[in-house]
Amino acid sequence: MRLFLSLDKPDGQKIEAESLTEPQKGRQSFKLASTMDSVAEVEAAAERMTQSAGLDEDEGFRVAMAVREAAVNAVLHGNGYDPSKQISASFENNGKSLIITIADEGEGLDPEKIPDPLAPENLLRGTGRGIFLIRSFLDEVHFRQLHPGTELTLVKHLSPAAGNHQDADAPQDLDTK
Repeated sequence: MRLFLSLDKPDGQKIEAESLTEPQKGRQSFKLASTMDSVAEVEAAAERMTQSAGLDEDEGFRVAMAVREAAVNAVLHGNGYDPSKQISASFENNGKSLIITIADEGEGLDPEKIPDPLAPENLLRGTGRGIFLIRSFLDEVHFRQLHPGTELTLVKHLSPAAGNHQDADAPQDLDTK
């Protein structure tokens, strides 16, 4: 299986590579098969991103776990392990926030219809906690219907202690297009 990685550098230059294992700067975007191996690749990219952003080990773990849950949902629930469908992922550190986008090519998801995993009737269910964890571990979670597919944009705001050397009182606006 060949993986495709497209890297947009700050100067506008685009680099294409076949590996996600090298540390990268700028925005990384790639498409992967609907497999659990792809989930592991996405999670590893999230771990590298959190390390390069200076997040502590616990916070990096939470971000990587949220990204893993989003990728599992894309592969399993969105694409149904369909080998003809792919997931896409992009990773960006804009200096204020880590912005991770995961998308599938499935039938779509209405986040309002996801059962509350803390409701008494759902407490003993073995599934249904992924979105809850994602929302708990990140600062922002946005859903967008793609027709076909669903896109999750996951945002973790950086603090000055996490390698963001900007003024803590400066506005933390996030421009995600």
